[in-house]
Amino acid sequence: MSRLRYVYLHGFASGPQSSKGRFFHERFHELGLELELPDLTEGDFEHSTLGRQLGVVDRLLAGDRAVLLGSSMGGKLAALHAAPRPQQVERIVLLAPAFGLARRWGEQLGEATMRDWRERGWRNVLHYGFGEERRISYDLISDGLEYEDFPDVRQPALVIHGRRDDTVDYRLSERFAAGRENVRLALYDSDHQLLDVLEQMGREVLSFLRVLSPLE
Repeated sequence: MSRLRYVYLHGFASGPQSSKGRFFHERFHELGLELELPDLTEGDFEHSTLGRQLGVVDRLLAGDRAVLLGSSMGGKLAALHAAPRPQQVERIVLLAPAFGLARRWGEQLGEATMRDWRERGWRNVLHYGFGEERRISYDLISDGLEYEDFPDVRQPALVIHGRRDDTVDYRLSERFAAGRENVRLALYDSDHQLLDVLEQMGREVLSFLRVLSPLE
């Protein structure tokens, strides 16, 4: 039987050295576990899409059993990867998951901005990992619209979201959790980054995962 792997999927315009990624890496290390922190863009942020990142995760795991933690776009990615793989992905933890990413971006930016982005083929966005603006291709949007807003995840899932999130509305997580007995939703008085509730969030995540033998 393949080994169980723990993998953290970073958010959009972020990377393996994100604050939450490093926080959870340290907590897992304290338990004698390795939390993998892959670069989902493989060094090519400009052409990053959900489809390309799904390919990165698929190649990384190569069929191994896994527990996935994902933040924002990484949360949507974790749900998309897990939904068709109930035998491979055992549990998922979604932190402020960016459900409906491509559709919501169009609504937030407006028709004129989206048209300019589409015609030019790229636009500049702030990349938090580099601390500067970087190009992102319109392929992020055209590819993203091909995926369902709320993947049909059957595995046990913990969703954590901040009620003060002005990037991804927490009510999207409520919609995802509604009617799903396998989903546990925890709402915090926090924003999209959730950095002011790291310790509380860490305890909640580890409690959720403690049913797995390595964390007993």
